[in-house]
Amino acid sequence: MTSALPTTLLHLDSSISPDGSVSRTLTARFAAAWRARHGAAARTGHLDLAAEPVPPLRSAFDLLGRRTERKGVLTLDEIGDLTETPEEEAEWALSRPLIEQLRAADVLLIGSPMYNLTIPTGLKAWIDRVSFPGVYRDAATGEALLRNTRVVLVAVRGGGYGPGTPLEHWDFQVPYLKAYFERSGVAPENLHVVTAELTRSEDIPALHGLRHIAVESLARAEATLDALAASL
Repeated sequence: MTSALPTTLLHLDSSISPDGSVSRTLTARFAAAWRARHGAAARTGHLDLAAEPVPPLRSAFDLLGRRTERKGVLTLDEIGDLTETPEEEAEWALSRPLIEQLRAADVLLIGSPMYNLTIPTGLKAWIDRVSFPGVYRDAATGEALLRNTRVVLVAVRGGGYGPGTPLEHWDFQVPYLKAYFERSGVAPENLHVVTAELTRSEDIPALHGLRHIAVESLARAEATLDALAASL
């Protein structure tokens, strides 16, 4: 991947809410602005991880992964050649297209609401499925293949979990996603986190007094996404 103007956007949504999803609204806003900026050159892939969930891993995935890891960093074709059973072939057939899609993306856009202090099951299943030993390293050079990938994480929370809040230490959403993509080789300067806090303040009585903070947080998220869409 080069530092040329990005033209490929991979857009993931994971909210299970069919209507009124703040994360879906925000990711759609970014995607529309990004496509408008890039015009005919833009190529966008969209995965709805709630409507069409990625299949969870089975034991054959683990067996193939362990066998691959013992060989070092391999090409995708070489990994395919290591399959020994129909079950392993099936697991690799599910994973390889998703891995290729991620490796081909210039910009990765993820919408993640917070469920039970962390990310949705659908997003975790996708992360598990694309996490295969060595696939984000160049087999010949060892270079991190995702180093220049721009990642935009849109993290939406019904309550308040931002820095300095009493519940900051309960946030297992943003720290997890940041750690995952940094470990996968994304350069820190290419990892952008946009949060919208207290999005349930309108309908949860205990949060009504914090509605002004929610309005400000959403406005900041929108402005940040607009700026990112204009610069990535």
